[in-house]
Amino acid sequence: MLQKRISKEQALEKLKYYCAYQERCHKEVQEKLYGFGQWRAEVEEITARLIEEGYLNEERFAIQFAGGKFRMKQWGKKKITSALKEKRISAYCIKRALKQIDDETYLQAIQKLAAEKWNSQKGERNIFTKMRKTQDYLLQKGYEYDLVNQVLHDLKNAAGS
Repeated sequence: MLQKRISKEQALEKLKYYCAYQERCHKEVQEKLYGFGQWRAEVEEITARLIEEGYLNEERFAIQFAGGKFRMKQWGKKKITSALKEKRISAYCIKRALKQIDDETYLQAIQKLAAEKWNSQKGERNIFTKMRKTQDYLLQKGYEYDLVNQVLHDLKNAAGS
């Protein structure tokens, strides 16, 4: 069923509330506007107004998104970058957002995840299988390959001693 087209003013008011409730990216706002039956020129005009009035800020969104995904879901930087690219966030804003993640906290997070995954495989006797499963898990979470291997090396050495 097609949604009834709403006026540009109604769309602007709905989007102000939508953006005030939670940080949004331009793509989300534009999809919402097209869903309201707005035409391209209106979508661009409303988007520009939301930016001018401070309701919409790509950098602010990227920083909030990256911080949230890291803190709540323990995503690595690669997975965060991929998700932000999918939302059409600029490389500059992605870089700024990732800089907000503290290196020490990031390292502690991957070490904690690695230790939890390692220890959850108590029945696994083959150390190579255990390492592979832990590595796959950390890579799937979006952590960098070199960092994953370093953490696994440290974990294996600690387990061997």
